[in-house]
Amino acid sequence: MTKHHRYTLSALLRYFMLLCMIISVVNSWGQSRVLQKTYKDIAPTPVPQNVKVISETKDKNGNLIRTIQYTLNGKKVTEIQKMPGNVSIRVPINPDTMNKDSVLVMVNKSQFRLEVYYRRKIIRSYKAVFGPKPQENKCVAGDRCTPEGWFTIKTKNPSSKYNKFMLLNYPNDSSIARFNKLKETGKIPKTAQMGGDVGIHGIWKGGDDMIDMGVNWTDGCVAIKNKDVDDLYTLIGVGTRVFIRK
Repeated sequence: MTKHHRYTLSALLRYFMLLCMIISVVNSWGQSRVLQKTYKDIAPTPVPQNVKVISETKDKNGNLIRTIQYTLNGKKVTEIQKMPGNVSIRVPINPDTMNKDSVLVMVNKSQFRLEVYYRRKIIRSYKAVFGPKPQENKCVAGDRCTPEGWFTIKTKNPSSKYNKFMLLNYPNDSSIARFNKLKETGKIPKTAQMGGDVGIHGIWKGGDDMIDMGVNWTDGCVAIKNKDVDDLYTLIGVGTRVFIRK
C-alpha cells in the first residue's frame, strides 16, 4: 500500500468518525426534543386550593358530616361528605418477619379508609382519599375515577412525585372484560381508552390536611398520608392483593 493510499484511508476514517459523532449528536438532540414535548404536554393533576371546613357535625352513629369548600381550576367547589370518626389502628408488628403472602389490603371508598389485614386480622387502618368522584368506578382514561375490584401490587417505587408509589395491576383481566362490555353496550365510546398508572401513594410535603379533610384530589389513585405510606410500604410486597370497593 502506498503512502498516498494510507493518507486517503486515514482521512476517510476521520471523516467517518466525524460523521458518526454528528449523527449521534443530532439523534440525542431529537430525543431530547421529544422528551421535552412529552413532559410539557402532560397535564399536571389539578390540586385544590384554599381548602376549608365550612361545617362539621356528627350523626347518631358517630360519623362526621362535613361540608368542605375549595377552589379548583379557578372555580369554587362545595362538597358534603360523610366520614367515619377518627379510627386509627396500628398493631405492633415486625415487617421484616412478616409473610407478605398473608397480607391483604382493603380499600373502602365510602369510609375513606385503607385497611391492612395480616392472617385475617386487621393491623392497620389509614385515612385515604381518591379521585373526585369516589362513588364511581373507573370506566375510561381521564375520568379520574378510582377503579373497583381485585388487584395486586405490580411494582413498588420508593421515590416518586408523591413520596412512595405502589402500582396496581390495572387494567387486569376483569377490568378489561368490564371495559369491553361497556363498549359493546354503548355506555362508553368505541374509541375510548382504559388508562392506567393507578396505584397507592402519599401526598406532597405539607399536604396531610387534604387527607384529614377528605379532599378527593387524585387522578384515580388511592392517596394516604406520607407517614402512613412510609409504613404501608414496609408491610406489603409485589403481589400483595388489594380489594377496592365503594
